[in-house]
Amino acid sequence: MEASPSTFLVFGATGRTGQHFVKIALANGHKVKALVRNPSKMKQQHIHLELIQGSMMDDQDIDALLHDVDVVICMLGDAQQQQKEPINTLFVKRIIPAMRRQGVKQFLYQAGGFTRPYKEKLPWLTWILKNTVARRAGLLGQHKDNESVIEYLVDEAQDIDWIVHRACIIAEGPTKGRLQRDQTKFSLATFGDCAAYNYSLLKDDSAIHTCDLSYYSKSF
Repeated sequence: MEASPSTFLVFGATGRTGQHFVKIALANGHKVKALVRNPSKMKQQHIHLELIQGSMMDDQDIDALLHDVDVVICMLGDAQQQQKEPINTLFVKRIIPAMRRQGVKQFLYQAGGFTRPYKEKLPWLTWILKNTVARRAGLLGQHKDNESVIEYLVDEAQDIDWIVHRACIIAEGPTKGRLQRDQTKFSLATFGDCAAYNYSLLKDDSAIHTCDLSYYSKSF
């Protein structure tokens, strides 16, 4: 992404990571368009923030949403609904072709730390935690949906500059440091730190077509 101001289309902008991401993007001089189910949940107002009421599950005019957009950010998650159907996969299979039609090249998708990269195995401890902690929390459907998204991006979207961040988020709170990208190392991070890391990924060409974790190399 160039240093000049860009326009982000953000899905999941009213979520706990999304709120922080929108704030960071606006503070850095960018414009933000956000598709939100409930605009009243957005905690900030800004001249460069455009809220569009709706849901990815609605019959949205995706091409119209992408008009004048430079980067698409997807930080969506509905664990209960994802137990029933792969809603994120269905959405990504709509947004990627629309991005091609509108000439939008950059796409960032936030998944979970227990999400398995395509054609890879999770470390044994991570696999155990996924099948115990995540299973009890009702998150297996969400991770399965995320894995399907990754498979689609790898197999069908090599022409798009996509990045997947497999985030390990635990809570709100003050910053714990700066997150860095790694294939195996991970840290339990705050929502704000994950948002800042997501923003930094957009300026990292080496992150394109990766599905990495993030960890704190140094803490405050």
